[in-house]
Amino acid sequence: MEIRYFKHYSGCLGRDMEFKAYGHGGKPVLFIPCQAGRFYDFENFKMVDHWAQWIECGQVTVYSCDVIDGETYANPNGDPYWRVRRHEQWYHYIVDELVPYIKHLNGQRTSCDQPIMTFGASMGAMHAANLFFRRPDLFGSVLALSGAYDSEMFFGSYMDDVLYQNTPCRYLENMPEDHPYISMYNQRRMVFCVGQGAWEDELKASTGHLKHVLEQKGIQAQVDFWGYDVNHDWTWWYKQVEYYVPSFL
Repeated sequence: MEIRYFKHYSGCLGRDMEFKAYGHGGKPVLFIPCQAGRFYDFENFKMVDHWAQWIECGQVTVYSCDVIDGETYANPNGDPYWRVRRHEQWYHYIVDELVPYIKHLNGQRTSCDQPIMTFGASMGAMHAANLFFRRPDLFGSVLALSGAYDSEMFFGSYMDDVLYQNTPCRYLENMPEDHPYISMYNQRRMVFCVGQGAWEDELKASTGHLKHVLEQKGIQAQVDFWGYDVNHDWTWWYKQVEYYVPSFL
């Protein structure tokens, strides 16, 4: 398997950011780590082993990025106003800086411009979904496992305009039925999955809320609730990846 490491300066964040690319061609996939994780978690937590069959044959290249959750969602003692604005800077790092970089790298290998699939578990799933829903012109599909799509788990009752635009259940609820994004969503592949076992209760409720909102808006997504033995853990995310990824290829 070809693995490449990159480090580049982000003007949006005012610091160096790192990422890795796994593969040599095919569909670009953006992997977002779990809460406060790092770009190397895709490898260190062995998720790469469960994508290897598609990476090695050239069907996908996975780009594993860095997050700054310790300054934003995973910083409960920080000022919520500044936490969410720092997150918005990370969002712009992804869409304005990392996505063009990924498109350039992928284009060098495939000679074509392909929409990026977002993928993540836990907090990574939340970010993956938010990126997809905010920019369906850039992101062509999403696989989100055990995610939260409301903001209460991390910000309590706090809400402002920036947090609102990063909370899928909120902005999708209020999206006009004739909004052009709705038809774009329905041309995309979306899978949201959550277990019903240990440490999944709040995430199950949030996934259920998202399912209701999508149905109310006529947005066609696959939302699955796995069994009561399915815990919030990597071992189940491996199984879900092996089950769902072929439907994206």
